[in-house]
Parts: sequence; C-alpha cells; structure tokens
Amino acid sequence: MSELPPPSTACAVFLDFDGTLADIAAHPQAVTVHADIPSLLDQLAGALDRALAIVTGRPIAEIDHFLSPLQLPAAGVHGAERRAADGRWHRLPAPKLDKVLPALRALVAAHPGLLLEEKSSAIALHYRQAPSLEAPCLTAMTEALQQLPDMALMRGKQVLEMKPRAAGKGAAVRAFLEEAPFQGRCPWFFGDDVTDEAAFETVQALGGIAVKVGAGDTCAHHRLGDPAALQAWLRQALATLTTPSPASR
Repeated sequence: MSELPPPSTACAVFLDFDGTLADIAAHPQAVTVHADIPSLLDQLAGALDRALAIVTGRPIAEIDHFLSPLQLPAAGVHGAERRAADGRWHRLPAPKLDKVLPALRALVAAHPGLLLEEKSSAIALHYRQAPSLEAPCLTAMTEALQQLPDMALMRGKQVLEMKPRAAGKGAAVRAFLEEAPFQGRCPWFFGDDVTDEAAFETVQALGGIAVKVGAGDTCAHHRLGDPAALQAWLRQALATLTTPSPASR
C-alpha cells in the first residue's frame, strides 16, 4: 500500500457510505453518523467547488436522511439512480422484482436473524445476525437471479444483493466525471467493500486515487483503517485545502 498523498483543489471526491463514512450497523436503519459529518462534507465540497459526491448501495433518499440537511450529488442503489450536481435525476428502468420477492420473504420469515432490504431497483439479503445461514441465502438469491436475467448478484459484508446489470459504482463515477463540476478533475474514491472494487479500478485507470477503508483484499493502492480514520483524514484534507499557501500570504 502506498502512502495517501495530500489532496488538491483539482480533486473530485467520491465516498461510499456504510463502512466508509459510517460504521456498519446490525440493521441498515441503525447506522449513526457523527454529528459534524454533514458540516464537514459541506465545507469540503465548498473547497472543491462542489465536486464531492456519495456513491452507495443505499437509495439516495436514505443518504439525504442521514446527512440532513445536506444534499449532495449522489449515486444510489449502486448507480441505478443518480442525482447530478445540477439536481437532474437519472434512473435505470426498474426491474420486475415482484416475481422473486415471495420466496425471499418466506425465507426471512422462517429465520428471524435474516433481513430482506427491498429497494426500488435492488434486493439485499442480510445475514449478519445469522452467519450460519449464508449457504441457504446464497441458494435463494441464486434461484431468484435465474428469474431475473437483467440482474447481477453481488456479495458484500454478510449481505447478498441483486442489482441491475447496467448499474455499477464505476459507471456512476464515470457519469459524474462527464459533468460539471467534476469534469476535468482527478477522481478520488473511498470505499470499504467488494462492491466498491469496480470504482477503485475505474478511478485508478483514470489516474486517480482509490482508498480502501478497513481490512480485506483490494485492488486499491491506498488504505485507511476504519471510518474514524477516514473522518480524521477528511478534517485534515479540509485544513489542507483551505490553508493559504506561503506564496499567497
């Protein structure tokens, strides 16, 4: 792993949410965000001419809730929905998930430790509270996938998720980089999970910086230990970006 260099005002920063900006919780709605994170992100976005976005597996509405009153450019559900900096929305066609939900709901009803997260364009089956059920969860999601050929199955941290094949965090980053205020900037991406690897590959191919938050194998060239380390880095980055250089004093 290489040492993380200091940021510059020519950067565009992209941040995952769970496990990156905030610690992973037992239930998606139980996540807590440090009280000063919205203000910190707002100030950092200001120092970058608003070239800062959230790229997450969550719906954008949930990110807005956790970061309220801040609303940033964001890609949600792994890029199936995206809100550009100018407020325009881009959405992939919603898949027909109804055909597979009854079987998955029945599995969860039979095992209280499981959690089924139903999104507009994706389904996530969490087994964090029942890790011994990984195998039947994988079987159920694989069978569901066979009925939805336009979907792809991803494995995360004790979660299995189906998303549209056309959606991806790497593609979402590329879409942002084609628009103001991200266009022409050096991309930085911070993420913690295997679902972030495509974005890591994308930004590094573009000459940018990929940062893995936490442990685990990764293609990212840089690493921070945990969300607390990222938060400390963000504060230091803001100080670096807003401190006048000696030549300008």
